[in-house]
Amino acid sequence: MTERLTGIVTPLLTPFNDDFSVAEDLYVDHARHCLAEGSHYLSPFGTTSEALSHSVAERMHLVELLVDSGAARADQLMPGTGLCNLEETAALSRHAVQLGCRAVMTLPPFFFVTASEEGLYRYFSLLIEKVGSDALTICLYHIPQYAGIGFTPALAARLNEAFPEVVTALKDSSGNWDNTRAVIEAAPGISVFPGSEGAILDAMALGGGGCISASCNSNAAGIRRLYDLARSGDTAGAEALKPQIDAHRAAVFSGGLIPGLKALKAQETGDARWLNLRPPLLPATPDLAAPLAETVWRR
Repeated sequence: MTERLTGIVTPLLTPFNDDFSVAEDLYVDHARHCLAEGSHYLSPFGTTSEALSHSVAERMHLVELLVDSGAARADQLMPGTGLCNLEETAALSRHAVQLGCRAVMTLPPFFFVTASEEGLYRYFSLLIEKVGSDALTICLYHIPQYAGIGFTPALAARLNEAFPEVVTALKDSSGNWDNTRAVIEAAPGISVFPGSEGAILDAMALGGGGCISASCNSNAAGIRRLYDLARSGDTAGAEALKPQIDAHRAAVFSGGLIPGLKALKAQETGDARWLNLRPPLLPATPDLAAPLAETVWRR
């Protein structure tokens, strides 16, 4: 049986040069930094990574870069692989498995917003068949406000029951605690990760896996400390720390999420390339950094 996936996961920011090619030097350095600060895993090509602005070939290359550069071990990576079409989703997932990645984080086939639960079940069944590897681990990615479609608790449970060694995790970025709790209760075989550290204590108290949060890019040490306190049973310590962690999360969102995080990285590194976002997103501005910097947890 595969070890249960738990911990804090950073959906890795992607830095761009002025021509919008990936700034690979900054990318590698940032990956190293996030792991050194306490992230258990990195998830390149989540929403925070501007994932859907990357080609399939680019995604494969960057995952290989993280491993070949020594920035991360393959078993510390959970790349995003979900696209609208089954073939490319399978190709990205197979590539991750062949590299030895710990898991893949997979969106449902967005745009197909009228797809039924039976259709989604068939899609993921075929995906698992096409990858054709006992080493495949899937973290379902539920973010219906962007994808237009998602996983009900019942569908998550059905996929886990049918593929108990493959569909073993779910990231819930719905922002709806009732939904997070419902998935935990409906699918005990799934390790559920809220998309915000704001829900990590409640989720872990019910058996949740940790969190997969954009602000792990900027506050991994604090979020890891919160996770460790909860894991050790130090409820008082975790509750005392949580307001500081929540304050940073609020600052990240007030900065527009990706622009705010990139502005902070530009301030921390002195490298203005961090201000670049790929179109159609607009560049970050340096003034977004200050509120985030003031709330980062320090050891």
